[in-house]
Amino acid sequence: MFTAEYLAPLGTYTIACTDNHVCGVWAKGQKYDQATLAPRSVVDPTAPMVRQTITWLDRYFAGEEPDITELPLKPEGSGFRQAVWEILCQIPYGQYRTYGDIAAQLAAKSDSPMSAQAVGGAVGHNPISIIIPCHRVVGSAGSLTGYAAGTDAKLWLLKHENADLSGLKIPGN
Repeated sequence: MFTAEYLAPLGTYTIACTDNHVCGVWAKGQKYDQATLAPRSVVDPTAPMVRQTITWLDRYFAGEEPDITELPLKPEGSGFRQAVWEILCQIPYGQYRTYGDIAAQLAAKSDSPMSAQAVGGAVGHNPISIIIPCHRVVGSAGSLTGYAAGTDAKLWLLKHENADLSGLKIPGN
């Protein structure tokens, strides 16, 4: 596995890739920071997949809308988490869904009830932040909760994507 640090407008991120896949993008100090990073990773910002990820992030922060499918993603997690992350990848730029929306979508697929809290746990463990857009998930009443890199980062990313923030609430405000 190859790693590199990436300086984004929000701070420093660690990128982790194999020769063929993106495995992680973590904000420095976020909850679960580098939780799935291989212990024998090599710092190499010139590794081809690392460079491709940096280019994608550069385009995103420059205001473009690079497609998630441009990068081969391989997040490590349970089948349930994978299913949640797959749904996250379908949320368009500048839009958001609630944890409950995602739970209902999963329940419809599996024909069994799902809890918004379980979805929140999977969203919070997303190892490829920004690219797998966990920042596009909000609480049922529009509350900006549950982002591993913090509420300020979540709000910044949604503003960056020109999301309609009128129905959102910052906890404690």
